Amino acid sequence: MSLLIIGLMIFLGSHSFAIFAPGPRAVLIGRLGENGFKAVYSIVALAGFVLICYGFGLARLDPVTLYTPPRWLRHVAFLFMLPVFPLLYAANLPGRIQTATKHPMLAAVKFWALAHLLANGRLDDLLLFGGFLAWAVVDRISLKRRPPKVLRMAPARPWNDALAVVLGLATYVFFILWAHVRLFGVSPLG
Repeated sequence: MSLLIIGLMIFLGSHSFAIFAPGPRAVLIGRLGENGFKAVYSIVALAGFVLICYGFGLARLDPVTLYTPPRWLRHVAFLFMLPVFPLLYAANLPGRIQTATKHPMLAAVKFWALAHLLANGRLDDLLLFGGFLAWAVVDRISLKRRPPKVLRMAPARPWNDALAVVLGLATYVFFILWAHVRLFGVSPLG
């Protein structure tokens, strides 16, 4: 469990620089340059991600069950997962979805985390998905107080929303039918 916690602290901590330490972040960017900062940031985030994956796998070998969710919550989790992939695509495809949600990637993380918290009741699930949910909520609140950043993304096109939805739903089906069990060893279908 400790590797999972350390991984979460490193990964979510590196993603929280702009929330809690904008001054030191700016100093680091000044010293390392934009690309240097991104390189260090990427290495640290990747190390955290690897620790999360490895630690979560180890925690599953000796599970601590906190609660057993009723079976019907799995169906609710499927519904909460429906917007996740379209929102992820919409984060880089300017359109009405992006405008309405303001930060579609954070919305996707919140839906993903909540869906998994509903369907799973082990301590490692609570740490992983609860940690991401808490981080996404805090980051969204902090974004309201930070100056907006100009991001490079795909050009605004009238079909971006349709593309995000079609690609997102196709990815959703791909994950349910094939990828989830192969990547994580658990079939969402039971």
